Amino acid sequence: MKIRQLTALAAALAVAGFAHADLVVKDDTGQEVRLKGPAQRIVALAPHIAESVYAAGAGDKLVGTVDYSDYPPAAKKLPRVGGYSRVDLEAVAALRPDLVLAWESGNNMPQINKLKGLGLTVYVSQPNKMENVADQLERLGELAGTEAVAKPAAERFRQKLESLRKANAAKPKVRVFYQIWKTPLMTVGGPQIISDAIKLCGGDNVFGHLGKMAPTVSVEAVLEADPEAIVATGMGDSKPEWLHDWDKWTKLTAVKRDNLFHINPDIMQRHTPRILDGAEKLCAHLDVARSHRPAK
Repeated sequence: MKIRQLTALAAALAVAGFAHADLVVKDDTGQEVRLKGPAQRIVALAPHIAESVYAAGAGDKLVGTVDYSDYPPAAKKLPRVGGYSRVDLEAVAALRPDLVLAWESGNNMPQINKLKGLGLTVYVSQPNKMENVADQLERLGELAGTEAVAKPAAERFRQKLESLRKANAAKPKVRVFYQIWKTPLMTVGGPQIISDAIKLCGGDNVFGHLGKMAPTVSVEAVLEADPEAIVATGMGDSKPEWLHDWDKWTKLTAVKRDNLFHINPDIMQRHTPRILDGAEKLCAHLDVARSHRPAK
């Protein structure tokens, strides 16, 4: 009799909505992330992740993030738990998150494993292709229970991405050196999402054959590659002074043809919907480089 009563009670609770199946999502490392229900207290361990959480409609569930999380403006008001490369584990735990969002290639992964060891639920993100930004929005929406915002946002991203792809598909290739920093001289390798953006714009990353995300290269290697265009970022919206350090290499094709360009890193180096704004600028720069080709 008691067994029957318990069975009936369980069925009644399920009908009433008190019994929920676990929410299970695979992260970008292939690990299952299991929640009892949509996350209510989220910590984002990279600026681009915090931005994407807002884009997925879950900004009000963010309780902490890291230094340089500055977009949208609401992100500036969130408590900080260190920097993306070195996280304050105690600060994260003190926020009592039911979900921590980590960045595989940017966070200190031994630290991330320690967070898991503390019993925290961690989802690891690593969008390496442009279309992965839309996938990330959908997964964040699923994890936070904000699919009604995340799915349309992902669809808008895919539509704009496809328009850019079609607009640039038949254009002549432009050999591109993308410079992240001066000292050390850093670029982007094949797996990096910016390489995918260069390809989207009809470009060819001269260091796309390198397997690291952000390899260090030599000036000699750049001169040997002889890019037709050099695109640099720096620290913000103003053109870095060191972009014109290349001017002394007068035989470099990019210099001869005045193809030294700048893009704000916030819209090019963050894996968020704004990367399409960066891609549009990149595509426009490569169009300028094509226009500077000598007449045949």
